[in-house]
Amino acid sequence: MSGTQSQQPSVASRAAGAVRSLRGILSTAWEYVTLTRRVRRHEEPGSLSDDLPPPLPPEVEFDEAQDLVDGVGPLMHRSYVVRVRDASLSAADLIAAFAGRPNRASPRELAEFEKVRGSEGDLRVGDQFTIHIPGPWDGPVRVVELGETSFGFVTLQGHLEAGRIRFSARDLDDGRLEVRIESWARGGDHVSNMLFDWIGINKEVQLHMWTSVLARLTNLCAGRRDGPIVATTRRVDSGELARSEATPAR
Repeated sequence: MSGTQSQQPSVASRAAGAVRSLRGILSTAWEYVTLTRRVRRHEEPGSLSDDLPPPLPPEVEFDEAQDLVDGVGPLMHRSYVVRVRDASLSAADLIAAFAGRPNRASPRELAEFEKVRGSEGDLRVGDQFTIHIPGPWDGPVRVVELGETSFGFVTLQGHLEAGRIRFSARDLDDGRLEVRIESWARGGDHVSNMLFDWIGINKEVQLHMWTSVLARLTNLCAGRRDGPIVATTRRVDSGELARSEATPAR
């Protein structure tokens, strides 16, 4: 009995856990208020010709993938961009530092990356992560592209969304560094689409999530943000996707 009791969390440990959770919620809410005030938002109509993701090599594994063709509702092409002055890292060095250990720049109250396929601290095409997020769902993803200054995921079955996301950086001619997060996604199912498009909850969560990552990447390269973070959403209606043979295919 004593052994069994010792494995149960004490009242004190449960209380401490509740306090940590509350502190995380309050910290996240404050960060959302302060960070998103420094974001310049744009909403634009999109088109299939301009807003499909780039093609991937034919050898990419798509078993269990939940790509755009598997989604519900409109295509949302979103980009989040920050420019950084006085960065101590080049674009390639920043991506190398971030790609293998994404929790370095992830706000872990909102999303924590757990590697479930591949070597820890390294990144290769085919590696997989489960992104643990608040709520009754997690976000499984697979690495489908990897370059010197970029890497990208496709969502897997069970993800709230269906699509892709890419993280990239580039060195500008004037010495600044540009860091970009770009996603192409639809709802993973009808309920997700309601949250994704109609109610807009996902939109605000994503805004907070990815602007927080950009802020942390700015800190990771010891730079200073130059101007606001720019967040752009381009929407392609589901009717246009259905009518066109150009709907993204694998």
